[in-house]
Amino acid sequence: SLYVAFISVILASAVGIFLGVISGFIGGHLDNLIMRIMDIFFAFPALLLALLVITVLGTGLNNAVLAIAIVYTPIFARVARGPVLAVKEMDFVQAGRGLGASSARLMLKHILPNILAPLIVQISLALSWSLLTEASLSFLGLGVQPPAASWGVMLSESRGLAERAPWLMMFPAIAISLGVSGFNLLGDGLRDVLDPRMRSRK
Repeated sequence: SLYVAFISVILASAVGIFLGVISGFIGGHLDNLIMRIMDIFFAFPALLLALLVITVLGTGLNNAVLAIAIVYTPIFARVARGPVLAVKEMDFVQAGRGLGASSARLMLKHILPNILAPLIVQISLALSWSLLTEASLSFLGLGVQPPAASWGVMLSESRGLAERAPWLMMFPAIAISLGVSGFNLLGDGLRDVLDPRMRSRK
């Protein structure tokens, strides 16, 4: 479960941040096209979209990773695009542009380092969502398949023994709850540390 969560979030963040930075920096028709495609993905609930992708690709570990990554890529694209729109108009970016810096250099050296704070927070929060999505898919028999270990699979297989051994359901459920809560608390803590507005309130 944790492996799927980490790999899917790494993949989703890489693709989403790339699309968001490109979209926000270049603007125009490309920005409109990318954001409209992201809006199409946003129109579907996360679990429903993951189920749709799994239905098309089939079950298995790699397909579960890909399905969850597709679901959460638009979120990273949106989170990355917003700060880019503001940062690209700042003086140091305009100075670099005036000195002849390429668009790729401006995005990598000047813009990306200045938008990392909200992206780091988003990554930690996405880990909790992807963990819950993976557990849901595996519980339904559409995610990670036995003999691979998954908390969702453990929870599903222990249902038949609920009356005789209820603790078999308790442990994977507690593990999922702790994982989701832990990543959410991590995200809240990182937001408090990295967001200057939160620091000023304290």
